Amino acid sequence: MPRFAANLTLLFREYPMMERFRAAREAGFDAVEVLFPYEHPLPAMRAALRLNELALALINCPPPNRTGEECGYAAMPGLAERFRHDFRRTMRVAKALRPAHVHVMAGRAEGAVAQATFIDNLQWAADQAPEQSLTIEPINTGDMPGYFLADFDLATEILDAVDRPNVNLQFDTYHAQMITGDMPATWKRHRERVVHVQVGGPPERHEPSTGEIDHAAFFRQLDAEGYGGFVSGEYHPRGHTEEGLGWIAMP
Repeated sequence: MPRFAANLTLLFREYPMMERFRAAREAGFDAVEVLFPYEHPLPAMRAALRLNELALALINCPPPNRTGEECGYAAMPGLAERFRHDFRRTMRVAKALRPAHVHVMAGRAEGAVAQATFIDNLQWAADQAPEQSLTIEPINTGDMPGYFLADFDLATEILDAVDRPNVNLQFDTYHAQMITGDMPATWKRHRERVVHVQVGGPPERHEPSTGEIDHAAFFRQLDAEGYGGFVSGEYHPRGHTEEGLGWIAMP
């Protein structure tokens, strides 16, 4: 059975953030994601992880911007210094919380200069934190118009150019289906680069037990292939979170 995690930014929103850790543990999860932990006191979050015996699977970089600007800018030309400043802040948080992975968000950009910028920033970040696993994730432009990394082949090209062992692919089944229309084929093509999986049911991004993808079959495939990373539920629950968690028993 896969190592399931719960994304606490989207799941268990019936509770205040610090209570979501307990709710996730009681629901059967042994790992969680918190996309943007920066606004919460680190000692309280660290204690919540420890008291509930939860691993932290992933956080996002950079911290969210409070001025209404981009939430990611690693591929945005002219913002290298800003990215590097915020990456250092992310690493201070990572040192306290010890996430398995840090997702480096590309932001909205396009073209060869953006690609070169993304590669350069990823190489710099990987060298700054060689012991920290970093991920990049293709995100569909329906959800995030103009997002630079919206193609899996482009992601592979970038990873080849970055050429750092601690920079790999984050694979979201919802985004894969929305981008390519064929999540299983996309997984088959790119699975060797994947270190972290997220799941949601397209087209509405609800529970993995709904939508266009046979997630039960996908979970069995992950087991058969020996995938050892986390599989995190990152979706918008149709109703109360606990009522929609049958998918973690599907395998």
